[in-house]
Amino acid sequence: MKDKDIRTGPGVSIIIPVYNAEKTLERCVDSILSQDFKDLELLLIDDGSRDGSPDICDRYAERDSRVRVFHKENGGVSRARNLGLSEAGGRYIQFVDSDDWIAHDATAELFSAAESQDCDMVICDFYRVVGKRVQQKGSIDEETAFSRQVYAEYMMENPADFYYGVLWNKLFRRDIIDRYGLRMNEEVSWCEDFMFVLDYLVHAETFLAVQKPLYYYVKTKGSLVSQGMSLARVVRMKTEVFEYYNRFYKDVFSEEEYQKARLRVYGFLIDSAGDGFSPIGSSRKLGDDKEVLCGELLHGSSIYAACYRYGKLFEKLTETARIRYDVDMDELKLLLCLDSLKDTYTRAELSDMTGLGLAGLTRCLTTLSLKKLLRSKDVLPSDRDYSMFGPRALRFDWLPASEPLMEELHAAEAKLRAICRLDMSEDEKQSLAALMEKVDKASAGWLENTRKSINA
Repeated sequence: MKDKDIRTGPGVSIIIPVYNAEKTLERCVDSILSQDFKDLELLLIDDGSRDGSPDICDRYAERDSRVRVFHKENGGVSRARNLGLSEAGGRYIQFVDSDDWIAHDATAELFSAAESQDCDMVICDFYRVVGKRVQQKGSIDEETAFSRQVYAEYMMENPADFYYGVLWNKLFRRDIIDRYGLRMNEEVSWCEDFMFVLDYLVHAETFLAVQKPLYYYVKTKGSLVSQGMSLARVVRMKTEVFEYYNRFYKDVFSEEEYQKARLRVYGFLIDSAGDGFSPIGSSRKLGDDKEVLCGELLHGSSIYAACYRYGKLFEKLTETARIRYDVDMDELKLLLCLDSLKDTYTRAELSDMTGLGLAGLTRCLTTLSLKKLLRSKDVLPSDRDYSMFGPRALRFDWLPASEPLMEELHAAEAKLRAICRLDMSEDEKQSLAALMEKVDKASAGWLENTRKSINA
């Protein structure tokens, strides 16, 4: 057994409970052993598997000295995790489920955040994998370390959200776990990980959110009742979890603060009345989360290659803003288009200007409205050549929540221009600006003449 002194052990201990996971275990373990971060140990806790999982675990242990395997009788996931906690020797603890996998830089990102900010807990965004599609989930937009009180306020907004309730998108300090004897409740089989997190939060003081999806979560379990659990036991367990949750806020808040927030705290009962957690939102195809860049176009000399480079560069520069405000590139494109317009425009005109198509435009307008960034309404175009029975135009109202997003987008635009002028002298920059002004006027004039000839 390795020395459990946190000063001499590995940086991170990763614990995986394993039960009949032969179909997914290799994908999971490979994602961990190929991490950019190497100072780790992997604890595979075989919970009495009856398939090929035990042999798979042993083969990994033979090939990689960082892997430690423990075979035990079946006792449930909480008991398996508790064994892992007892055997772990790392300064930090990370949990991964055998159905899932992690990004290549997941442990490095979590460890670096914890060390650089001296944090007691780091939490990250994640992907939910549904078949061949992924849904991204995040919640906290703080950019620096924050207190337990701030974390509690965020959690109160979405109490039954996976983001807060699970173990696997978090990094924990092992000295806190050991000092207070924190363990999973082996008598509960619903939200037992959330109960552990709540116990841990009572003793943690500083937190950091990594606004980058680092974990791929594959939902495989059915409902509690479909797992053969009686309704009475389901209600009893949910009540016990709520008591944990309620007690946490009583410990964190003053009596006056708790009384003010009590109705919001009790919102957990409403949110958890169903048998899952809150929905995550729109999905995209699995693999689309990986950055794809065409080398030939990156260095090509055609006008299309130039447009491709500018587009990809702008995608990169706006990545953080898109994650923070939960907007995709189509929504961002529409926002920037509207930001440069002063008049009312028909859906057909906006569809042409953005290249979204009418269906895509309608989707973007709907989602931007739901996100409280933009409000649109149909109006009769003023001082334009439409009859009252002709196509209606759209008028837009920018909502307050859009202001910080647009500031970040304008900053990204400025940075893009700066990058394109990196190696130029001041004279060259001025000459380029004058030249581009001429090019813009020439292209606008040519298109205007074309438009007039079409409408003649």
